[in-house]
Amino acid sequence: MEQEIKVCVYGATGYTGIELLRWLINHPYVKVSSLVSQSYSGKKLSDLFPFFEKSYLGNKVLLQEPDEDFDLAFLCLPHEASLELVPKLLEKGKKIIDLSGAYRIKNPLKYPEYYGFEHKYPEILQKAIYGLPEVYRENIKRAKIVANPGCYPTATLLALYPLIKEGLKIEEVIVDALSGVSGAGRKTSQKFHYPEMEGNAFAYSVEKHRHTPEIEDILKNLSGKEVNIRFTPQVIPIIRGMMVKVYVKIERLNYRELYKEVYGKEPFIILMEEPPHIKYASGTNFCFIYCWYDEKTSILEIISVIDNLGKGASSQAIQNFNLLMDFEETLGLKEVSLYP
Repeated sequence: MEQEIKVCVYGATGYTGIELLRWLINHPYVKVSSLVSQSYSGKKLSDLFPFFEKSYLGNKVLLQEPDEDFDLAFLCLPHEASLELVPKLLEKGKKIIDLSGAYRIKNPLKYPEYYGFEHKYPEILQKAIYGLPEVYRENIKRAKIVANPGCYPTATLLALYPLIKEGLKIEEVIVDALSGVSGAGRKTSQKFHYPEMEGNAFAYSVEKHRHTPEIEDILKNLSGKEVNIRFTPQVIPIIRGMMVKVYVKIERLNYRELYKEVYGKEPFIILMEEPPHIKYASGTNFCFIYCWYDEKTSILEIISVIDNLGKGASSQAIQNFNLLMDFEETLGLKEVSLYP
């Protein structure tokens, strides 16, 4: 190994933590030095997840605190836990990729309303870099803390970015989003249990969802203008995967050429000639995008498909890690879909 980066994974037993480990064990320059889990402290990883038995992580014991030094921390924790841990890690000189929402939105006043807590570290909040590589690649390379985007915002912002980059006038956006049940996490509520979810689908947080200010914050940062989002998330009876349908009323443009110009060289964006299936992205770091302009209504519809646990969380965290550590951006991420 030419270069070994030691990483610690906090919250290693949640869905995003396990997905992260699935990618990390095949990364040529990573050694996972410690696995932190408050719920399963003292147990071996393979006791909980036997599919890690033959990897070097299988015999690793889950800890309440890391027992080895490390260079970078991945935080797969609840928002409040990440909020308090980040300042402590920065004081120790650690680099951080935070998969929670604790440092995504620059306006601290949004946190009591959408997350239910006061943000006590506004200075750190302003220093955190939003980890959407296709948009903030150069900033991520220089970051000390990367705020990994949410799954819905990743799919939505990638759908809209070429329009914003072109400077087109956009004031309102309708986002109709579908997600697999894994987005609710391992510790979930009754309505997400299999007997109630099978053959079912429903919208949730229609009045107010915490990803709305995240999307609006980034769009304002990119365009310099307020963009209002009407966002409706829905859960559907699949395990993983996400489809976001974005509707923008806009004047006629050569959108195919625009999207090719912006995304033609992006390693993880695939532009489609027909609407993509959710299954295409399963287990990958790809985002599939399809556009269609309706002349009758002057509405551009953009369909964006990702794996909510992959490009929407853990594999995107690896992409950010590669940028942060000056590795080839695609390193360890060249998996194709788990199909069918």
